[in-house]
Amino acid sequence: MFPIIDVSQHSTAHARGLAYGRAAAVQTAHSVATYARLFASCGISWAEAAQRSRAYLPIIEALDASLVDELHGIAAGSGQPIEAILALNCRTEILPASYLDDAGAHEIAASAAAALAANRRAGLQDWSECTAMCVAPEASADGAAWFAQNWDWIGRQRAALVVLKTVDVAGRRITTLTEAGMLAKIGLGDAGFALGLNIVRSLCDGARPGIPVHVLLRHLLSCASVADARERLKAIEALGFGSSSNIPCADALGKVACFEVAPAGWAELKPVNGTTVHTNHFLCEALLPQQAPVGAAVSSAPRLATASRHAARPRLGLVELQDFLRDESDGYLSICRSPNPAWPLESRMESVAGIIIRPRSRQIWIAPDVPSRVAFSELA
Repeated sequence: MFPIIDVSQHSTAHARGLAYGRAAAVQTAHSVATYARLFASCGISWAEAAQRSRAYLPIIEALDASLVDELHGIAAGSGQPIEAILALNCRTEILPASYLDDAGAHEIAASAAAALAANRRAGLQDWSECTAMCVAPEASADGAAWFAQNWDWIGRQRAALVVLKTVDVAGRRITTLTEAGMLAKIGLGDAGFALGLNIVRSLCDGARPGIPVHVLLRHLLSCASVADARERLKAIEALGFGSSSNIPCADALGKVACFEVAPAGWAELKPVNGTTVHTNHFLCEALLPQQAPVGAAVSSAPRLATASRHAARPRLGLVELQDFLRDESDGYLSICRSPNPAWPLESRMESVAGIIIRPRSRQIWIAPDVPSRVAFSELA
């Protein structure tokens, strides 16, 4: 299992961030090295990424000032400057809209080389994302809602993953599997509301500051239900969203949905025959015109078709969802993704973890590697 860091006993947001940063200092430094290399491959030096990230600070403060205190605590505890922690939490917004496209790699080659050189001078070391399904009671094996997702990302970043147990400013407990230095990613709140993340790219991503998606995930983990999350999105949409993503979610009441967010707004994908499935392109009609090009290597449409076949199985439960997350029927482009050694490090995606949540009973199962290689273990 990944390191479990429990900071819920601390009474202030800054103290929780400080404790988190201290406990995950090594993993946070690993995150910085990973993203410095990733940004550089897109022609963005780490110094430039850090500078861009500061533009998001007023938005985060407007959303929830306690999260700014927590970010400062993480920085102090991990020994990283606040700009580095901001850059980690704004990594989706800093990545260009063309990140998932196969085209354009040669166009940024020169700027990428310059960015890598700048990183080295600064002393930084060199070195398809996600399929999700939510199951409503009418499609499940036990009458409860379920959440399941493979987290596909850069394989080396697995070493930076932690399970963070914390509380929000109102004392509501939150458990999240995330990258060290980040506020949240896939998780469950104590009211029984679970959510995850599929990256989606729109034509307007990063064009202007908006709520960073990883900050949004942490904010929504305080919600009590899918309905509550829907109302929260309505309440905060005036702040704008910095980039595009899909947020699959399920709750203890048996409701499931996917909320697609983008700088152009947000939309809801409701279940069909008791399930929602999502990969890495927009499915809601209102946001389809915002779709940026998605390369074949992301395999978003083929994985969605495979996921839909799993979703059509009767009586989905823990066993069936494990089978879903272990599906290797499409080779290197499968739902369960092994790294293709022929690809560059920056695009060598793999399933860094699998996670299944049963919100009603507040149970979480995690596979801490490519799910076909390891068991799903229940989180204590």
